[in-house]
Amino acid sequence: MTLRHGRKLALAIATISVLGGCARIKDRQGYILDDALVASVQPGVDNRDSVTGSLGRPSFVGQFDQRDWYYVSRETRNLGFNNPTPVSQTVLHVRFDEAGNVVAVERTGLERVASINPTDDKTPTLGRKRGFFQELFGNIGAVGAAGQSTGTADNPQ
Repeated sequence: MTLRHGRKLALAIATISVLGGCARIKDRQGYILDDALVASVQPGVDNRDSVTGSLGRPSFVGQFDQRDWYYVSRETRNLGFNNPTPVSQTVLHVRFDEAGNVVAVERTGLERVASINPTDDKTPTLGRKRGFFQELFGNIGAVGAAGQSTGTADNPQ
């Protein structure tokens, strides 16, 4: 093998390696929904036991009301080392009454996903904007002198 062929081979291997890192990565997170099983859950017909038997345990139960069950499924894609972006998301919300019977089944998608973009490295706060030295030495003289009593309600000065 000549030096010229060796360079071409090294260039081809490097190109394949770089392009291999740019492949699309698909990822699925959470519950895998089966449309037939979801359609089988009917309000007024099913209860907690039948929902658990057909759909399994929920992804999470409502924090404030134990009668709300949520099944969450999400599919993301990313290219190389970029942050993953959601392609599809389904949240199945099953609501029960006090007796444990299904009252409602609601299905939502990506329209409920909130995009939060931080603006700075600093968190905006209310109040005064003071520098380091103002914070460090700002209270000098603001409080009574050391050793002096300010008095009490029983012994005013």
